[in-house]
Amino acid sequence: MSIHLMVVAAYLPEDVVTQSQKLALMKICDSADDETRLSKPGLRRLRAWVGVGEKRCMTIVTDLVAKGLIERVEVGKAGRRAVYRVFPMGVPAIPSNDDLEARFKAADAAPKNPRLARAGVTRAAPSKPAMTHEDIDVRALAAGEGVREAGFPQGNPEEEGGRVPPGEPSGFREGNPLGSPGGTPSFPSSSSVLPSPPPPAAGAAGEPAAGCPRHSVPAANCRACGTNPRAGRAVRERDRADADRQAQQDWLRGYQEDLARARRVALERPGDVEAARQLARQSLREGRERGRQGDPPPEKNP
Repeated sequence: MSIHLMVVAAYLPEDVVTQSQKLALMKICDSADDETRLSKPGLRRLRAWVGVGEKRCMTIVTDLVAKGLIERVEVGKAGRRAVYRVFPMGVPAIPSNDDLEARFKAADAAPKNPRLARAGVTRAAPSKPAMTHEDIDVRALAAGEGVREAGFPQGNPEEEGGRVPPGEPSGFREGNPLGSPGGTPSFPSSSSVLPSPPPPAAGAAGEPAAGCPRHSVPAANCRACGTNPRAGRAVRERDRADADRQAQQDWLRGYQEDLARARRVALERPGDVEAARQLARQSLREGRERGRQGDPPPEKNP
């Protein structure tokens, strides 16, 4: 890694390299050696650094070679990285603050589009943007133009008349039902005798539409209290899942206790454990010998 070469590449002016070329050059400098200036960045790392495709990455490297900023020492092949030499004509100097200030002043004074710039013409500073229609009228009078009336092209609406006609809407029937306050139209009350209308899917799901016996007043939907079939099924499924989970926890707790008991016995009586191991090994050895000789296995006692 060469920090000095990276800094030199980072300070190259924009009329020498583009942003993509500068990123590629900085990656090549990052992988370069300080003394030999040889670099093996690798195509994958170079693409990840610049953020372009493979063909575009190779085009950028070719542009850097054409500008004399790098040169190819070895061409990359399958399984072998390409080798580049950074700044073959000499490493440029890092610009000072005065050099950077002069560069920025020249860039700000230069025209944005050199092809459309007129030689020897000094452009005036841009005027302040108009904030209201009064600013536009003042500029129109200064330019000798007429002043138009502010507003919409088809004219502004008259402000004398109101937007909403006075009085009540005419779409309601005449008169008010009994019990409604005067001067305010009202809608007829609900025809349902229940506190709330039944749900649309209550009959389809096999639920009672007139409530449950737990309520003193029949309720249209008692799903919250759990007396309908759907709520009962949900409660039974939840209890079954809790029981299965508790059984698994009990089995795991018992297994852990048996394992701890076996470990405690092994620590307290190591001789018995070793004798059991020897007996198991001897039984296994005898079984293998019988298998080689073709003898039937011994019968177990009933």
